Amino acid sequence: MKYKITILRQKLNDINKYEESFDYETDDLNKTLLNVILDINELYDAKIELEYSCNQKKCGACSAVINNYPRLLCQAKLKDYKKNNIYIEPLRKFNTIVDLIVDRSILYNNLKTLNLWLNEEAKLNDKNNDLVYRSSECILCGLCLEVCPNYIQNSKFLGPSNISLTTKIISECDIETKKELIKNYKEKIFSGCGKALACIDICPKNIKLDNLLVNINKLLRKK
Repeated sequence: MKYKITILRQKLNDINKYEESFDYETDDLNKTLLNVILDINELYDAKIELEYSCNQKKCGACSAVINNYPRLLCQAKLKDYKKNNIYIEPLRKFNTIVDLIVDRSILYNNLKTLNLWLNEEAKLNDKNNDLVYRSSECILCGLCLEVCPNYIQNSKFLGPSNISLTTKIISECDIETKKELIKNYKEKIFSGCGKALACIDICPKNIKLDNLLVNINKLLRKK
């Protein structure tokens, strides 16, 4: 099949964006859009800049907006798109560095803001093993921030990307650390979450963030 692949591009150290389209033909409809872009780079010497590592939905690096819907490029396949025109652009809620590469440092800075780490050995609770396992699957891809209607850059609300890791650390930490985490969660996540739950549908790891929210919110009532 023949496709028209359009990329919203931006040169390094330039604020201006421009579109560039490429004709692409293949019979392999299971090919991911990540591999399509790599093919285009080889066929056209296009030099489209993008981040990727595992190509298996495990690293979260290849996040992008495809036909107005945020996905991992390694998750999206040609067969997912009925129309032959595919439009790919960088995530919109992060500053673009070059082409499809965005500055996602906020995802990691927020972990520091919330103090999401253990100060001593994990205190495992058999009752929460499944919850801890599911919460640890978060790959910090940023897609949940992209679709969250309440999240904007530099706001007090740090967004749903922190819910999974907050659940994990709260389930394993000591009492004093737990108190501090609950305080930070209440101020920086709970108070700004509008329960739109768009983050649930978009998560490439199918993490049920609503279940994690319920668990943490129980702790708020006990506080």
